Amino acid sequence: PGERPAAMTSSLKNDSATTERLLERAVDGDDQAFQQLMERHLPAIREAVSRRLPHRLRPRVGFSDIVQETQQTAYRRLADFLDRRPMSFRLWLLKTAHERLIDVQRQHLDRGDRTVDRELPLPEASTLQFAAQLIAAGPSPSDLASRRELARAVRRALAKLSENHRDILMLRCFDGLSNVEAAALLEIAPETAKKRFTRGLLRLRQLLRAEGIDEANP
Repeated sequence: PGERPAAMTSSLKNDSATTERLLERAVDGDDQAFQQLMERHLPAIREAVSRRLPHRLRPRVGFSDIVQETQQTAYRRLADFLDRRPMSFRLWLLKTAHERLIDVQRQHLDRGDRTVDRELPLPEASTLQFAAQLIAAGPSPSDLASRRELARAVRRALAKLSENHRDILMLRCFDGLSNVEAAALLEIAPETAKKRFTRGLLRLRQLLRAEGIDEANP
C-alpha cells in the first residue's frame, strides 16, 4: 500500500486526550496506565469478538482467549504502534483482534472444518437495530416472536454473504466505524470499502426478500 493522503491519515488518529495520556505513560513502562487503557477499550473489543466468533468454533476457542491474546499483542507491540501511529489506538486494537480471529478460523479450516454457520452469533438488540435501518419504510414488529424471527432472519442473511461483504457491514454497522476506518482495518482503499458496503447492503436486502422480509413486510 502507498502513502495515505494527509486527510485520511489524520482522520484515523482520533483518540481522546485521556487515551493519549495513558499511552504516553504506558510506553514509558507504567503497567497501571496500560491496564487503564485496557479497561477503557477492551469492552468494545469483547463485543466485537463475540459477534464474530462462529458458533462451530466456540467449543474449541473461547472468545475470551482471543481478547486476552489481543491484549498481550498490544502490550508487546505498543512501542512500535506509538512510533508509527498508523491509526487510533481503538482502531488498532480492533484490527489486532480481527487479525487474530482470521488466524483462528484459518487454522480450523486447514483441519478440514468447512462447515458454514447458518447464523451469526449476533445479539438480538443490535441485530434488530440494524434491521430497522434496512426496513425503515415498514413498521417494527410488535410481538416478541416476530422480533426474534426478524433477528434470526438477519443473522441468517448475514451468514450467507461473502466474507468481503460481511466484514464491511459488520465493521460499519455493528462496530460503528467510518468508511475510512473500515478501509484502514481491512487494508483496502476507501473507495473499495464504499463499493463493498453498497454491494453488501444490496445483497443483504436480496437475501432478506428471499426470506419474505422487505421494506413493506418486515
